[in-house]
Amino acid sequence: MGFWIFVLIMDLLIPCVMIGFGKYFMKKAPNEINAMFGYRTSMSMKNKETWDFAHQYCGKIWYICGLITLPITIILMFSIIGKSTDYVGTVGTIIVFVQLVPFIGCIFPTELALRKKFDKNGKRR
Repeated sequence: MGFWIFVLIMDLLIPCVMIGFGKYFMKKAPNEINAMFGYRTSMSMKNKETWDFAHQYCGKIWYICGLITLPITIILMFSIIGKSTDYVGTVGTIIVFVQLVPFIGCIFPTELALRKKFDKNGKRR
């Protein structure tokens, strides 16, 4: 049971991070464009306007995906209570890899939205 609790906690990290940072980014991007914290791509770092837009857009995606993956993760994890350590570990690993799809995949729609809203120099269209 101890291993199951550990895997549950680890599996809840990604959805909770998506919800927390998504909510934070929707309200406010980091004050300064920086290379350490935030949604950092060459397009998002063109200027303050692209920086703020990218954070708000990515934040919405993360927030929604986090709200979707959190209950799914909880349901899946509770469905494997009492299974073997190997089974719990395998299912937990699969869950994490599935959670990483929207976590990392938000880059594609965010970059598309940036390119629709701004030209290659970061000027609003």
